[in-house]
Formats: sequence, structure tokens, C-alpha cells
Amino acid sequence: MVSDSIKRNAQRRKDRMNMTYSYVAHTELHHAEDAGAFLGSQISTAFNGEPPDALLLFASSKYEYPKLLQTIESACRPKILIGCSSAGEFATGTHCEGSASAVAVRSSETRFAAGLGRGLRANPIAAAKAVVSSFHGPSSPEYRYRSALVLIDALAGYAEDLVWQLILATGGTYRFFGGGAGDDGQFRQTHVFYGTEAVSDAVVALEILSNKPLGIGLGHGWQPAGPPLRVTEAAGLRLVGLNAMRAVEVFQEHAVATGQVFDAVDPLPFFLHNVLGIDTGKGYKLRVPLAVNPDGSISCAAEIPTGAIVCIMGTGSASAAQAAAAATEDALRQLQGERPGMALFFDCAATRLRMGKEFGIELHAVQTALGEAGYAGCNTYGQIARTETQFSGFHNCTAVVCVIPE
Repeated sequence: MVSDSIKRNAQRRKDRMNMTYSYVAHTELHHAEDAGAFLGSQISTAFNGEPPDALLLFASSKYEYPKLLQTIESACRPKILIGCSSAGEFATGTHCEGSASAVAVRSSETRFAAGLGRGLRANPIAAAKAVVSSFHGPSSPEYRYRSALVLIDALAGYAEDLVWQLILATGGTYRFFGGGAGDDGQFRQTHVFYGTEAVSDAVVALEILSNKPLGIGLGHGWQPAGPPLRVTEAAGLRLVGLNAMRAVEVFQEHAVATGQVFDAVDPLPFFLHNVLGIDTGKGYKLRVPLAVNPDGSISCAAEIPTGAIVCIMGTGSASAAQAAAAATEDALRQLQGERPGMALFFDCAATRLRMGKEFGIELHAVQTALGEAGYAGCNTYGQIARTETQFSGFHNCTAVVCVIPE
């Protein structure tokens, strides 16, 4: 007969074996080789020289990416290395621009795989299929939960369509989260990382198969600040007409009605505080206006479909922090009692530009909700969240949190 104490000790040993370990690192070193060596050595030391199963890297556009990636790979030999260029980087206890953050994971009970899809601009369907061809979920029924971190060159366009194509290619059996690569607010060229490659016009994904649930939460804290408007004409990223008026005229009228300054030559300061919300019937999916075109149309960060009902939205720093905290708390509830190990956090580059130094309030709210668990992430050009209860896919100005249990 086995005593209760032996049973308990055996269970503790089993619990220690079946765990996911993570380590978060951050550097502001300027040279790619120095930054890569620092991050890689920190991770290698944390794992006692054993290679991480997966390493995620978020890095400013100031770095020479091939050198950065090659140095990290040499220093800690990750089995999988993916990530993206960014527009502001953060990790537990710190956040800044022009830096690099990384999170490494080792797990005895989680299976990881990475996929890359090239030529997103020309063929988003083929790019999605290329990513999914690397996934093991369909042939691994022993895992209860299927999720994937998706990082995309959002400047290539088709981000919303890409998410939908991933859903179709996986038969709706995966939960997706992530965001669009950034380039420090320059909007010129962004990259996703796959091994030691830095690739534009592409999408990369990390498949996560597990028997413990991941938590994925999102929130934005924006509210309608004007009446509902119908999109009467749109073409790709261009919003042409609202209520049969030129789009720019609607924003000009809103500025007058709310006592704000709108400069069509330099509209971004106004747009950062007055984004568009698409009414989904269950809330608002945000889109950031970026520029006014000569014909009075407005270029946006993501597509807005013709016929959609939209509102000009408003928010404040406190609302953004509350939304991020609520998203984190929702993600934690989804763990079903498992202890949080670490979190990945993504929020919009536009949010950081709008909030300035107050963006730290939002990060503090995330950390407070997480407790002792660490986190890493970056500011992105759009955010991805597609779960059982969240169907809208690609967002702007939205905090997305994924909590991975121990």
C-alpha cells in the first residue's frame, strides 16, 4: 500500500516535470552583435546552457537584423527563433524605443512549431497555407488546445484577409493572437523573423499545442464620440466617403463640433485622438486614420468595408490602462486555475504615440494584473486576436494579451 505522503511527493515530482519555463530579457545596447550576445547569454544562463524550445524576439528597426539574429542563435541555440521588427519594445519592468526584448520558453508538455508564408501582397491565400503546412495540430490529437502567435508585415496589406485565410486553413480549430511588425513609426518597411532571416511581405507564426489552456484577452477602452456613420465608399486602405460626404469633411465637422484643431496637412495629431470604430454588433473594432489624400479620402492603417457603420471614437489614458488590465484579467481567468508563467503583450504604435510617457501607466496595469509573472512584447502596426468569443481578427489601438501557464 502506498502512503499518502509518497503519493504527494510523486505528484510534486510529476508537476515539476510537466511545466513550462520562461525567461524574459531586454537590452538597449545599440550594436546588433552586442545586443544579440547579451540577450543570448542571458537566456543561455537562465536555462543552464540548454537550448530554448522557442525564442521570440521584438527589435527596433535600428538594428541590422541578420547580425542580431545570427548572434542570438549562436549564443543560446534556440530550436525555434521567430519575431518581428517593432515600434517600441517592453519587458517586465521596462519599456522604451530603439531596443530589443525577447522571451524564451522551455516546456516538457507543450509542442512548438514555426511556419513562414512569403509573398503576402501577391497571394495571401498561399501565404496562409504555407504557414499552416508547418503546423502539427491535425496529426497530434493528444493535445487539447491549439493556438498560434501570428506576426505579419502589415504594410503589405491584407492583414484582415490573412487572419481569415488562417482560420479557413485550420478549419477554425486554432486560436490566434499577435500583431503587425513595426519600424519605429516610419511606416516604410517592416520585417518578420524566421530563424536568422528577416523577411518583408511575409507572415510568421508559432504554433503552440498544449494540454493546459492559454488565456487570450483584448480591450481598447474607446467609446463613440459622435453619431453613427455609414461608409458609402472605400477602396482598400482608403476611406473615401461617409454618409455620402468626402471623408475629410466629416472629420473637419467633428473637429469643429468638439473644439479640436484639425490640420489636413498634418492630421496625425488629431487622428491619434479620433480613431474610427467599426460597429460589429458586439462592440467596436478600431481603425486608425493616418493621412488625408488630395481627393479628400483618408488613408487608414487597415481596411474598412463599404457599407459598414462606423463612429468617430474617443478615449483617455485611464481608459486605455483599464482596458489593458481587463484584457489581462480575462486572459488569466481562461487559465482555469493554472498558475500564469509569462505573458505576451501587444498594443498599437498609435497608442504609444498618443499616450507618450503615460504609456507606462498601461504597462503597469498589465503587470499589476499579472502579479509575479513576467511579460514581454512590443508596439505593433495592428493587433491580432481571434478566439472562441472574439471573431473580429485584426484590430488597431487594441491591447492584446496572451498568458501562458507554467
